[in-house]
Amino acid sequence: MRYRDAPTVEVSEKLGDVEPRSVWEIVTDIALPTHTDGELVGVEWVGPAQQIAVGARFLGTNSSELRGTWTVECEIVEVEPERRFVWTAGSATTGPWATWAFEIDPTPRGVVVRQWARLGPGSSPLAEIIATRPDREAQIIARRMGDWRASMQANLDLVKQRLAVDTPHVG
Repeated sequence: MRYRDAPTVEVSEKLGDVEPRSVWEIVTDIALPTHTDGELVGVEWVGPAQQIAVGARFLGTNSSELRGTWTVECEIVEVEPERRFVWTAGSATTGPWATWAFEIDPTPRGVVVRQWARLGPGSSPLAEIIATRPDREAQIIARRMGDWRASMQANLDLVKQRLAVDTPHVG
């Protein structure tokens, strides 16, 4: 696994008897991940847009034992109401550190809700860490992808809890 290949991780849940609008209202709360045990500990809107819209920006404050605390600016780059929203995290000058998304696909008996994230392609603190240990690039990325997967599963578990549905994990 190489940083330059922009590895991606995804988690999905099939939710029965749920309308896309109900899921959309939950996943478009940019503070949703702050209510789980992931590294995102705070968010705040930046600029005049204070809602999910293309071009809207927010700051995410993250914290981990290994890296300490850091803040990253995010920008919403794609919105399809009740279906999908995508945001990038990282530097506008060197390219995104990561791209994140929530997607909602209607099914005949509910929805599939999905969260995914793609690493890179811009220069990032993770890329800097890899540069100091190029022989461990695959392991560093695998660990990061594992952390992201666990955080995304916690986010989808919280979505299920807020909707009060109990459905099996998909994918």
